[in-house]
This record gives sequence, structure tokens and C-alpha cells, in this order.
Amino acid sequence: MLEGQTILVTGATGAIGQAICRSLVAAGARVAIHYGRNREAAEALLASLGGQGTILAADLSRPAAATGMWEAAVAAEGRISGLVNNAGIRSEVSVDAPLEEWQTVWEREMRVNFLAAVDLTRSAIRHFRRHGGGRIVNMASRAGQRGYASNAMAYGASKAALINLTKSVALSHGHEGITAVALAPGWVRTDMAEAFIAQYGEAAALGGIPIGRMAAPEEIGELVAFCFRPSQVSLNGAVLDVNGGSYLR
Repeated sequence: MLEGQTILVTGATGAIGQAICRSLVAAGARVAIHYGRNREAAEALLASLGGQGTILAADLSRPAAATGMWEAAVAAEGRISGLVNNAGIRSEVSVDAPLEEWQTVWEREMRVNFLAAVDLTRSAIRHFRRHGGGRIVNMASRAGQRGYASNAMAYGASKAALINLTKSVALSHGHEGITAVALAPGWVRTDMAEAFIAQYGEAAALGGIPIGRMAAPEEIGELVAFCFRPSQVSLNGAVLDVNGGSYLR
């Protein structure tokens, strides 16, 4: 289904990123695997995928990193047909924290979760124009739709901005064969979720989910691969909820 596609996946060494890469390769694509610090995990992932891709290092908290990584991906793979903006962090800061701490957390959260995706989107659009189009899938969040807890408002705001970016690309560049889709998961069973459970308890995470469980990373991976099917061009601009019924709109 995805034969001939090469797709750049950011944050590829996390649980969701790995699941995305596995689903894409299983469907026939090659993947450009981004990692921030854990090269060993990236190498292990590539090996498990039968070498169907390449590895890219980038610290997305640095302003020039995202564009440099895109250029490295093109140099390694030639044409890139898809982008998954999956990398993300979730930090906490109280409104009562000192101003410098408050601003530092917000600036880093927006840089990693949103502005890096913005720069990659710019590079992708310019590249896709020269190569007959392409597709972007943005990993947003339920938090970007319904708001979020006070101490993690930066996370929710960054994901809301990512949803708006998706819609803007879909509206402005669809006529060029450049389409965009966002996924908005609720809780997914990842290290981030486990850290939340360790601090607040499992009931705090599962209490509002009608199906009574978090999504598995594999569910997200399967849906991302589906979004890259050439036949799914009409998904352009969609925000797909993957939250077990915990937020209905």
C-alpha cells in the first residue's frame, strides 16, 4: 500500500514513534527515524525493521535543528513523501512559579512540540512542491481540543496550535497535492502515561475513559499508516480522535 514512500518520523524511539515506524514499514514504506538522545534505540529499531530506512539525530529544542534534520533526510533518502510530527514533551510548571521558570518551560514546550513541527512543515511543503505532493500527519492530543490541567497548559496549547497548523496546511496547500491530517489521542500507554500514573494513580488517567483502558501504541501506528494510503486523500484536514470516548465533539 505504501510502496515507494519514504516517511520521516520524529520522536521515533518512543513507544508511539516505534509503533508508527513498524506500521509504515509493514505497509511497504521506508522510514527516516529521528531520535534526540538515544541512538542505541534508533539503531535497534532500524535493525528490527530490516534496515528499511535511515537514522537522524536532532535536538528539537534548538531552533535550527528541525530544518537541518530535514535536509539530512533528503540527502540520505532523496525524495521524502511524508512527514509525521510525533516528537513531543510534557512539562509541568505552576502559575505560582517564578516568571523565568514559567517562561522557560513554555518556550521549550512550544519549541519541541510545535515550532519544530512548523519548521519541518515548511521544509516539507517546499520539498513536496518539487516532487508531486506529499502528506503530513501531526500527532496532536485530546488536550489540544478540550484544554488541560493548569500545571501543563503549555502542553495543551502546543497541541492546539498543531491542530490549527494541520487545518491551515490542508486549506492552503491541498490544491498542490499537499495534504495534512492530525491525530488527537487521549491517554496512550507510554512512558509519559506511566509517569503520570506513578504520580497521580491509574484511576486519574482511566476514570474518564468509557472503554476503561488507554490506547495501545500499536493502535496509533496502524492509524498513521492508514492515513498515508494514497486512497485517503479526502482525509485532508481531518482531526481523528483516538480517545476511547473520553472526549466527544
